[in-house]
Amino acid sequence: MKKFTFKGVLDGFRQSVQPHVFRQEQEIPEHLRIEHFAVKRTFRHGFPYSPTAFAFDPVQRLLAIGDKSGFIRILGRPGVDAHAKHEGESECAVILAEFLINEGALVTVTADDTVHLWSIRQKTPQVVQSLKFQRERITCIHLPVGSKWLYVGTERGNIHVVHVETFSLSGYIINWNKAIEVVRTSHPGAVIALCDNPIDANKLLIAFECGLLVLWDLKSKSAELRWQAAEPVKSVAWHYEGKYFVSSHTDGSICTWPTRPILKPQSVISPHAKISKEGVVEKCKPIYKVDLKTSEIGETFTIFSGGMPSEKSSKSNCITVVVGKSTTVLEMEHVVVDFIILCQNPWLCETQEPYAIAVLLQYDLVLIDLLTPGFPCFESPYPMDLHESPVTCCTYLTDCPSDLVPAFYSVGRSTTSKKAGFSEREWPINGGEWFPASCSYSEIVITGHQDGTLRFWDAGAGTLQILYKLKTAKVFEKPKNSPPDSGIENPLAVQHIHLCSESRRLCVAGSVGHVMLFKFRKAEVTSEVLTLEIPILYENFDDIYGTSPECDFIPHQVQKTESSESDKTDCPLKVKIGLHRKPPGFQTQLVCLTTGPNRRNVQITSICINSSYGLMAYGTEYGLVVIDIVQKICLLSAVCPDLYGANDPYSRNPRSPKRIENKEEQSRSPSSDQIHEGTAPIAGALTSCGRSKVIASGISSDRRSKDASEITLSDKIESGCDSDEIGNILASKSPFQEQIPSSLPSENTEAATSPSNSEIGATAQQAVQQQVSIQSETLRRSRSQDKLDGSFSRSRSSSMSSIDMSSSESVTSLAFIESYGKKIGTPTKSGSKTIPTLTPTTANAISNTPVGNLYSSSNNASSSGISGSLSTGLDSLTDRQYIVITSEKQTKVFDIANQSCIYHNNLSEMDFAVKAQAISMKDGSCLATYLSNGHLTVHSLPSLRLLLDTDFLPLMELSFQTKCKQGIVDPMLSIWGQQIIVHEDTTQISKIFCFSHKGHGLYMATPTEIQKFTISSEFCHFILDMMGELYTSHEMPEQPKDGFFKGLFGGGTKSLDREELFGEQSGKANRSVAKHIPGPNLEQLGQRASTAASEISRAHQLAMERGEKLNLLEERAERMANQAQDFSGTAHQLMLKYKDKKWYQL
Repeated sequence: MKKFTFKGVLDGFRQSVQPHVFRQEQEIPEHLRIEHFAVKRTFRHGFPYSPTAFAFDPVQRLLAIGDKSGFIRILGRPGVDAHAKHEGESECAVILAEFLINEGALVTVTADDTVHLWSIRQKTPQVVQSLKFQRERITCIHLPVGSKWLYVGTERGNIHVVHVETFSLSGYIINWNKAIEVVRTSHPGAVIALCDNPIDANKLLIAFECGLLVLWDLKSKSAELRWQAAEPVKSVAWHYEGKYFVSSHTDGSICTWPTRPILKPQSVISPHAKISKEGVVEKCKPIYKVDLKTSEIGETFTIFSGGMPSEKSSKSNCITVVVGKSTTVLEMEHVVVDFIILCQNPWLCETQEPYAIAVLLQYDLVLIDLLTPGFPCFESPYPMDLHESPVTCCTYLTDCPSDLVPAFYSVGRSTTSKKAGFSEREWPINGGEWFPASCSYSEIVITGHQDGTLRFWDAGAGTLQILYKLKTAKVFEKPKNSPPDSGIENPLAVQHIHLCSESRRLCVAGSVGHVMLFKFRKAEVTSEVLTLEIPILYENFDDIYGTSPECDFIPHQVQKTESSESDKTDCPLKVKIGLHRKPPGFQTQLVCLTTGPNRRNVQITSICINSSYGLMAYGTEYGLVVIDIVQKICLLSAVCPDLYGANDPYSRNPRSPKRIENKEEQSRSPSSDQIHEGTAPIAGALTSCGRSKVIASGISSDRRSKDASEITLSDKIESGCDSDEIGNILASKSPFQEQIPSSLPSENTEAATSPSNSEIGATAQQAVQQQVSIQSETLRRSRSQDKLDGSFSRSRSSSMSSIDMSSSESVTSLAFIESYGKKIGTPTKSGSKTIPTLTPTTANAISNTPVGNLYSSSNNASSSGISGSLSTGLDSLTDRQYIVITSEKQTKVFDIANQSCIYHNNLSEMDFAVKAQAISMKDGSCLATYLSNGHLTVHSLPSLRLLLDTDFLPLMELSFQTKCKQGIVDPMLSIWGQQIIVHEDTTQISKIFCFSHKGHGLYMATPTEIQKFTISSEFCHFILDMMGELYTSHEMPEQPKDGFFKGLFGGGTKSLDREELFGEQSGKANRSVAKHIPGPNLEQLGQRASTAASEISRAHQLAMERGEKLNLLEERAERMANQAQDFSGTAHQLMLKYKDKKWYQL
């Protein structure tokens, strides 16, 4: 007899109160472990957003670009592309940059007045040490070639000297009050430019903001010459002979100054100034930078930016090249930030042989060939044109078919080949080394742009190379009245992309309710584009607005009154009529134009295609549309109330889309006859395969939904259905409250036309009707029982209910799945069929979050499901299918066969999911989720065991994608009713944040850059092997030696011992001027250095002892030598004394 205990009573009471959660009989083995995951950013592609600094190493041939966010990009040959970021307080704009030529180091200055020393001798640049100026703001820097001393000019007009190896401040300082004239009564302003004389390193040219130019003698610590310009100075540049220099000014003029005392410049020219009839020279825009270079044949290149006339009609953003009497103006597309003349010789004291100009624009990098007549541009090998049109969405495909990349490349060669007008010479920035790493799988990135363009990129081996470019605008007629830059969103903007890599079919959804279907072909064809106009209309508005016990639904707000003319907006896109030539590549097969009530533009919320069944489906803000892509007809167009209402939408004559009375529109719109004609052959095909096709979709609504985890795909197996049926799994959710997954039939399967399938078709239709009744009863029962269940609650604050937000009933998640009908007691062999998986769709914020992921126990390599099969008996194996539903607040895993939730996971109270996707790894599948708090989490499937939770990316860094002018605000602020995250914000962010198989992912880090990352710890170990080497060993060109006559007449270069001038003899610097900050790795280096120093000191001590012994031996040897010399002298004297004497005379 069982013993009665109080604990047993409590346990029984708890079991009766707590909801019953079904657990599967046998667990699926999960092979993924915590050690398999690690998050790391891998490669960054695109153009640096808002560049601010520019530098070039002429020996290493590396280019450095700094931007306003504190990032540094270092570019070399294709494949050599490194990026790094300033951390801490220096995470701000990079205002200045300078290479230590051929030293493998880079000096940068950030907006917080900190000088940083970067080491680029390793593949990833690292900060070695920093020096923060505390009293003065840095305005310019200058590092002479081959020098270790850096000149730093400040806003107060002072010049400091920094030793770049130790980053210690020298006691030598040039104060502004010593540089100016004695009679001057005003401050000269900030130091604009610094440069030393090419032939005399002792002479330093200082340019002050007010126009004062000072030639400073470093040894005598005094000003040798002073000049005063009439206009403020912007830049200065020396001629290589050191006899004169030029300066550019704010009035668009260039002045020439000889190195002798004169009151006025030797010459003043305004290259682009116009002379009026009265003879007055009109002022021009400032010349921001001027530079002088000389070729071997003696031609002097004067190159400057700006200086164009001030009138509005004049050109702007120009680079001007003056060679002798020839002037060439090169107009740029964007604002010129900076330019550098690339030369063969790094030394300034002789001809430098310029061969190109590197121009840094606001949104592009341009290299101009100076050795080719006409100065053409080089064709860039980098993906700098990623943002040519703003990116609106992107897709990341890994482990795609191996022949897909060559196919895209073969049809894209015509667009990616070298275009006319570019220089035939090779890209001159070819520093570093890169060896392409072999990758076992292909990676493709597809970017959709605002102008309707799609670009296909090869993202393998750590690079990003253009493969193919598709322009969807060619499908439509050009609008007649479309003012540029009107502020209206481009109707061609790509919103959703879905590529079936096996069949090479592509679905593209635009911003005005148009969906395009493309088929990839390698041959050119001439054909007509078929158009389907699919209006979404309600027959009876009263029925829609009314409520019924069977369907508790608050619909999308549709105006019942007469609409205004502004509401009746025709679709701005019209498909071209007639035969058209379609080049090789993706060719248009079908265009669906969907309109809502009053012919409003409809927003496409989700899209999916299944080529094996010839179906395409897309969700809208009003409902669901299913297209037969084989017969080019519409099979289903139903609004959301019809999808999960109490009645089967196809138990009567189909009402969506409504029959159009206009004959012209009727000929282009699907009718009910077309729907029935297209349904029969599809049903017959499904019946012969023995499978049932299911459309899984997620629906977003404004009503208070209840958590009904038991209302997933209804008791199909128990109903005795052994044929095919097409249904829906609907994941409903509320923007403010809860979410509900349910399953409803989406298509009526008619009896097959063939005699052999007629009986099966009848059985299928009977099963569908039986399923409808079961679902209706289950839906009503769960709503009455689970009204208090708030597990899928979406409300983030109490203030949200008081904010008037537009309601929307939309299908947010959509994918095709396969289910298998089977009779009771008849087991199904797992080896006789292949079970596909449903990869998840976007998990968006507020009304677009729910994600339905259906997967099964299959071994498909391309699936995101769980490997293996479940054993339900000793001799029989049963395949299991699971659906994963991710909402903003919760993730649940449902067993479709048992209609029960087997696992669930709750997020924190204040966080919500922005993007979620099931991905396949090497050892299994997992669910990757990006949260609003910036964390990235990974859960195992199906048990939802936490494998990774790390702080990855703050949501604020992606706020540039938001449509709200105020950007994204912390959800905590919504508690006090200040502001909330709007619907469009995270919806758009989710379109540019992608997870992919193999643990890869990417997101748009800036409007112009793509950042790739990985969550696979195995891949993290191979990243360094895929990256290129920045620094390579090069011999430094020898410094030019003075000729005989130059040295004889004093015209040669004069060297300067800067170590003696700026070293310890200059005294100690004021500690309050600057503070030394060791780098993150400097402490380890310090420990190593201290250990090495101790070893060196010990060796030095032993050497000293040995030296002392050697000195003693040397002294002894010297004494012995002296004694030997004395003995030799004495012996010689004796020899001379007795030389002529006989032996008997001694």
